[in-house]
Amino acid sequence: MELMDWFEKGLSPKEYIEGMKVNKEAMEGVYSRFSLADEEKDRLEKLKGTGLKAIAITEDWCGDAMLNNPILLKISEEIGAEVRFILRDQNLELMDQYLTNGISRAIPIFIFIDKEGEEQAVWGPRAKRIQEIVDEERSKLPAQETDDFKEKQMSMYRRLTASYQEDSEIWHTVANSMIDALVSEK
Repeated sequence: MELMDWFEKGLSPKEYIEGMKVNKEAMEGVYSRFSLADEEKDRLEKLKGTGLKAIAITEDWCGDAMLNNPILLKISEEIGAEVRFILRDQNLELMDQYLTNGISRAIPIFIFIDKEGEEQAVWGPRAKRIQEIVDEERSKLPAQETDDFKEKQMSMYRRLTASYQEDSEIWHTVANSMIDALVSEK
C-alpha cells in the first residue's frame, strides 16, 4: 500500500482517543495542558496551508505515545495538518518499513506526507534528549539477573511516565524535536 492509502485507512484523532483503553486520561492531560510557545509557532509558520498530513503508528499502552501523540496533535492543529492513527500491532506491514535502528518496532513513529502522499519527514519514537534521559535511567538499573531488576525497572518506568505527564520542559523538547524534523531542508 502507498502512504496515502495508509493515511486513508487510519483512525481520526477522535476515533483513536475514543477507542483508547490505556493511558487515555494521561494523554488527554498532556493535551489539555500543553501549548506551543510563540517561538515554536513561528517556526511552524511556513508549513501552514501546505496540505501536510501525518500518519501516527502507535498503540495506547505505549508511554512514549502518551507523551508524543498529544504534542503531534497540537503541532498539526497549528499548521492545519490532518492526522490519522494506525495501530502498530495490527499493521506490521507499515511498521516494518519504519523500524528504529533497523530492528525495533518502537513507537510512536510519525510519517509526514504531502498532498500527493509523498513522504516529507519521519519522526520518532523519541526526541534525542528524551532518549538520552531514558538511556541514563536504564544505565542505573541492576543487571537483569538480579532479584530486584523487575522492581527497579518498573519504578524507573513509573518515574519516566510521571515526568512525561507533568514536565512542560519535556513537552517542549519533544515539540522542538518534531518541528526540527518538519522544517529541516530535504
